[in-house]
Amino acid sequence: MRLSDHRIAVLLDRSFEDLEFWVPVMRLREEGADLVIAGREAETAFTGKHGLSATTDVAAETLDAETLDAVVVPGGWAPDKLRRDEGVISLVRTMDAQGKIVAQICHAGLVGISAGIVEGRRATGSQGIKDDLVNAGATWVDEPAFQDENLVWGRVVQDIPAFCRTLISALV
Repeated sequence: MRLSDHRIAVLLDRSFEDLEFWVPVMRLREEGADLVIAGREAETAFTGKHGLSATTDVAAETLDAETLDAVVVPGGWAPDKLRRDEGVISLVRTMDAQGKIVAQICHAGLVGISAGIVEGRRATGSQGIKDDLVNAGATWVDEPAFQDENLVWGRVVQDIPAFCRTLISALV
């Protein structure tokens, strides 16, 4: 239980990528982390792109970054919704400013772009957001997963194992 003293927010919205949400959630719980599922609204149920469901515990705007060790942003189409919420953007921006882990996989880099935390950093994700990351000032890296300072990146669904290993390594 290497993460039993860690509190981690995992972001959620409609049309999330099922595996990019559930696999990191299960791995972090397996390591003993205390997870809070956050979104634009509290206690809201969502269905993923492939039919799995999940429910938020709290609205992101109610979270205090001081009480968290990391925030995980799964991919799918959810990041395009999350990036429009000031509570989500503020949380991600504050976590980054505090040097805490901000983990993003697939399309999650859209949230990092909107939070203004990717400029001058190495980044990866779905090929579909490569231009967005580059235009936001990031250096594109075509690798399954890696850590750049406090940012943890994962490319796509097939890279979830590498993403989870990199995320847990960054937290222990």
